[in-house]
Amino acid sequence: MRRREFITLLGGTAAAWPLAARAQRGALPVMGMVDFMTGQFQQAFLKGLEEAGFVEGRNLIIEYRSAEGHFDRLPALAADLVRRRVNVIVALTTAALSAKAATSTIPIVFFGGVDPVKLGLVATLNRPGGNVTGVSTFTSTLIAKRLELLRELVPGVVTIAFLMNPANEGHASDASDIETAAHSVRQQIILLNASTDQEIDAAITTAVQRGVGALIVNGDAFFNSRSDRIAALAARYKIPASYATRAFAISGGLMSYGDDRRETLRWAGIYAGRILKGERPADLPIMQPSKFELVINLKTAKALGLTVPPTLLAIADEVIE
Repeated sequence: MRRREFITLLGGTAAAWPLAARAQRGALPVMGMVDFMTGQFQQAFLKGLEEAGFVEGRNLIIEYRSAEGHFDRLPALAADLVRRRVNVIVALTTAALSAKAATSTIPIVFFGGVDPVKLGLVATLNRPGGNVTGVSTFTSTLIAKRLELLRELVPGVVTIAFLMNPANEGHASDASDIETAAHSVRQQIILLNASTDQEIDAAITTAVQRGVGALIVNGDAFFNSRSDRIAALAARYKIPASYATRAFAISGGLMSYGDDRRETLRWAGIYAGRILKGERPADLPIMQPSKFELVINLKTAKALGLTVPPTLLAIADEVIE
């Protein structure tokens, strides 16, 4: 059974947020989306938006912007949306930081896995304050659990590689988290960096050359957009790998553990819709998932010569055969 139960940190009452841009346009409200997800994940966001009463092309215009992996372009993209006086900006965490730097009045809804308080996006989880709210999956707190599950599936593994994106705002803290978790169980860890397709290929090659026995791919928007590529490389070199989202397991990855990404993005859509209706970001607590899903690709496990322990099969939310 897929578990999609979510909780919010309650606090504050909603008040009207001025939508000056809408009044000036005298037409449909406009939403700016920067470096957001595509495919089924974007559809999940649009579903939440529809639940809140907004449908693209019917009563809402959406302007899409993408840095195409070049994070140095984000400030210019955010500034462009501010100049266009959009009613709300929706962005992944890194892009949300650029948007916040560009405006203190246009509402911003973010989605990401890094602690938004530590990043300076919001004042507190319960009462964000300012013009920013959103959904945080706190993926960095799941790193230790991914290590634990992978070690259970690949017992006796000597060295595990940890692939991360140095352009991700949580890069330093995630590196610290995996090293702390590995030290506690005396596991040898190799840190690998990649922020381009070529660097992904080089990182996996390095992992093979150094004889790693397994791989953990950190949660990252760029990696998510390359799920097929990364899962295929791991399969080619027969490296058991753990991922942050279900998409990787669907693409042939061995296992994933994390939030139900479609559900969290649906909530981001609901939040954006509530703001378009007049609620203030300052009064909308940061949404957090309360349940996480373990997905195991049994076909991939068999191809790698691995026997999935009954204990893991018993707790798996989905088994792909």
